Amino acid sequence: SIRLSTVPVRKGTSTLSSGPRRRTSQTVLAPLEFFCILSVREFTEDTMANVNLASVVLRNALRTKVGTRQAHDLVAEKIGKREVVGHGWNGMPVYADRVDYPMPAIRFKEPTRDILALREKEKGDWKKLSVQEKKALYRASFCQTFSEMKYPTGEWKACLGAALIVTSMSLAGMLMLKAFVYEPIPETFDEEHQKAQLKRMLDLNINPIHGVSSKWDYENNKWK
Repeated sequence: SIRLSTVPVRKGTSTLSSGPRRRTSQTVLAPLEFFCILSVREFTEDTMANVNLASVVLRNALRTKVGTRQAHDLVAEKIGKREVVGHGWNGMPVYADRVDYPMPAIRFKEPTRDILALREKEKGDWKKLSVQEKKALYRASFCQTFSEMKYPTGEWKACLGAALIVTSMSLAGMLMLKAFVYEPIPETFDEEHQKAQLKRMLDLNINPIHGVSSKWDYENNKWK
């Protein structure tokens, strides 16, 4: 059986809605009375916390069996006739080959006549089973072996190729922008203009305490 998080209640209960209130069963009277009593008291911080807790309890108590049946139908539609054999890694009836959780919740294949015949045969002496039959039984429950799961997939090649493609596209875009979009560098960036700009800054004694002028010896006309 599949363990679901829904909480069934008896017939006659209803979900919490804005419509007219329906008759509830005795299974939800206790949380309902607790909620009503708290609503009359003074709404301090502690009381508001208790009201929130009571509303959660009431919502959980008012869940119907319809939700449980729908959940079972959804699970059956998802896994088909595959047998649920365990809890898995998260309690959901899904299959995946994982080294850290080697026992999935359901079998890999749906049961067929051949598989059912082999499962009846495996209840007896395993020495009467051939190697092919043992492999067929294994493949009916599992998709891959541990060796197949641990075998390198070569995924790093795709990641490296994608990274190189993105890098090459970025370089090509930068070159195209430099060639067709950006204007030429101003002439003030050449060495002659840079030296003239530095001399002008020294003549104006710019930043004489910690700046460039503090590094210049004005008496000997050279760098300190």
